[in-house]
Amino acid sequence: MEFNLVQTIAIYALPVIFAITMHEAAHGYVARYFGDDTAEREGRISLNPLRHVDLVGTIILPLVIVITSKLFGGAGILFGWAKPVPVNFGNLRRPKRDMLWVAAAGPASNLIMALGWAGLLKFSTLMANNVFSLPMGLMAEAGITVNVVLMVLNLLPILPLDGGRIAVSLLPDRLAYPYSRLEPYGFPILLVLLFTNMLGVVLNPMVLASIGLIETIFQL
Repeated sequence: MEFNLVQTIAIYALPVIFAITMHEAAHGYVARYFGDDTAEREGRISLNPLRHVDLVGTIILPLVIVITSKLFGGAGILFGWAKPVPVNFGNLRRPKRDMLWVAAAGPASNLIMALGWAGLLKFSTLMANNVFSLPMGLMAEAGITVNVVLMVLNLLPILPLDGGRIAVSLLPDRLAYPYSRLEPYGFPILLVLLFTNMLGVVLNPMVLASIGLIETIFQL
């Protein structure tokens, strides 16, 4: 039991840390590009994970979900969050339009990382079996899963998720404003969906399809 727990932490730690760090830093970088330097002034355009990690959302909850799924089976959705990068959308050159690119930067970074982990997994399968190839392959598989789940989760059109921001950016003004006022209810809705397993019902088909496509591309 102890060995499995340590092994699980060792396999998932780097993929989770990289996934949330790059996701949040990408938001800040793109916000700066489009005119808002709030994240930069607060030191959040950084690859230092300590600037982005939330103890509960980044470490405790994902770890509990991973361990629970390993011990009791099933495919629990890896849910979590980091400290949100501060963005003052009013500082963007064209706030409503540029909001889309700032929001999309996070999921896009997860897609790029999933492809990078897939490349590493492919490399591990081509290596001779040794002390490095197995843990490398397991970590790469975890990296693909973590990043695909975060990408798909964040693309849900629920505020304050990135998909909700994208929806506000794309909706006409007469619909965007009332939709944006639903944001205070978004997180409670997500928690209800998570604990009733509806989140898994919604996301699992999209996650599996995305992973399947990546495996096809890399012939895994």
